[in-house]
Amino acid sequence: MKTIYALLICLFLASFTNAQDRYLTKKGTITFFSESPMENIEAKNNQVLSIVDVSNGQMAISILMKSFLFEKALMQEHFNENYVESDKYPKATFKGSILDFENISTSKTKIKVKGNLTIHGKTKEITIEAMTAKKDDVLKMTGEFFINLVDFDIEIPSVVKDNIAKSIKVSFNFNHEIYKK
Repeated sequence: MKTIYALLICLFLASFTNAQDRYLTKKGTITFFSESPMENIEAKNNQVLSIVDVSNGQMAISILMKSFLFEKALMQEHFNENYVESDKYPKATFKGSILDFENISTSKTKIKVKGNLTIHGKTKEITIEAMTAKKDDVLKMTGEFFINLVDFDIEIPSVVKDNIAKSIKVSFNFNHEIYKK
């Protein structure tokens, strides 16, 4: 009987330790901005799922494309129907790793994140710089990078081709908390 109790305690501690190895947010923020002669285009998504495994520095992000909100409803409709085809490609994802993960500290630290970004069914390897800090039970990450629409086969109709930038600025802000089962 003592052996069974000891085994149960070990399993409990192992699962508790395992949960401490992951940080998660379901409320990450991603914005994109496109400057153009006609008008600037900006959208924000506050429903981004991001998880970081601190045992190996692996990171995964999932973005529901229809959760991007625009100032104008027509822009949102065009984004979902004509550009990213949200019904056909409902999510964008990132899978990669935080380089030099062991250097993250309580003060702001510049890091690099390398992995595969998939948008509109196309995958491209990217490396981006981010700022991060780990304090108490929160792992914060912020940064920005640019994506080229051509890399993800996002076609711009010729009628508006001169009004939309070919390179889009993407910004992110994640406040990961320890994942609790």
